[in-house]
Amino acid sequence: METKTLHWRKLAGHQVRRPIEEEIQQAIVREHAGGYRLKACIGTDSQVKGKRIECATVIVLLREGRGGFMYIHKEVLSQTMSIRERMLHEVARSVEVAYSLCEVFNEFDVAMEVHADINTDPGFKSHVALKDAMGYITGMGFAFRAKPHAFASTSCANKIVH
Repeated sequence: METKTLHWRKLAGHQVRRPIEEEIQQAIVREHAGGYRLKACIGTDSQVKGKRIECATVIVLLREGRGGFMYIHKEVLSQTMSIRERMLHEVARSVEVAYSLCEVFNEFDVAMEVHADINTDPGFKSHVALKDAMGYITGMGFAFRAKPHAFASTSCANKIVH
């Protein structure tokens, strides 16, 4: 599998030049100093484009009652995957990012959810991965959200890959 990875960036396009853990910690410190309570939502979406799969992972930090902001990481995969494999790749990517940030979130008492772009309706193809994704995310100790409550993956990350 060939992977081309891009660095984390902010929505406006500014590249994050330090490790994402440091960036998120500084953002939390800044937001807490401004009097905001935060919640973090992490999600990934992917789109098949010919022989490539474009993936976007987002970290959304919500200010309680005051909007939010996000960080974006894109990657391009050159591999064929079934829908189940692709959904589980998305979940694995989100869990990897959540795991790398959980110490920072715990230190500053920031609630975190992992959002999966998987439909709870059996009529949709992505549903085949629902039980596996839910088990993986909750088994890692994270709060799980699926469609229609998984806005980080279904709205935020989706806009990056479409």
